[in-house]
Amino acid sequence: MITPMRVFVLIFNARTENEGIHTIREGDRNKILMFESEDDATRFALMLEAQDFPAPTPEPIDAEEIKEFCESAGYEWEIIPENSNLVVTPPELNVEKTDWQEDAQKEDTVEDTFPLNQQPLDEPELSDSELEKIRRKLEGLL
Repeated sequence: MITPMRVFVLIFNARTENEGIHTIREGDRNKILMFESEDDATRFALMLEAQDFPAPTPEPIDAEEIKEFCESAGYEWEIIPENSNLVVTPPELNVEKTDWQEDAQKEDTVEDTFPLNQQPLDEPELSDSELEKIRRKLEGLL
């Protein structure tokens, strides 16, 4: 099977310093789901939210980048093909405290999240005024 260039993963607190990626624990291993379809990723995120899990955001990312991240962190990964008959549902048990929640109690359950950005944040390459200009142009396209 050929891995798609762009996949969707579920991110908690997207684009913040406290960002985390959704994983599923299988035994003593963690697995990141890589969705080929944004709709499938959104559907899975809504199922998590329905289970009283914090709402993740489906984020597009290069599949090779996620694979490298998984290798460096010792995680597994699974591609969820678009339009497949594979029905993906979240486990019934969730971790109460995640690495990006500081004050909750952690329970030993099936599902977990881990920081995606484990390296220090660099200074932005664009100034605030440049970013604001780009934001206005993008909003104009909508």
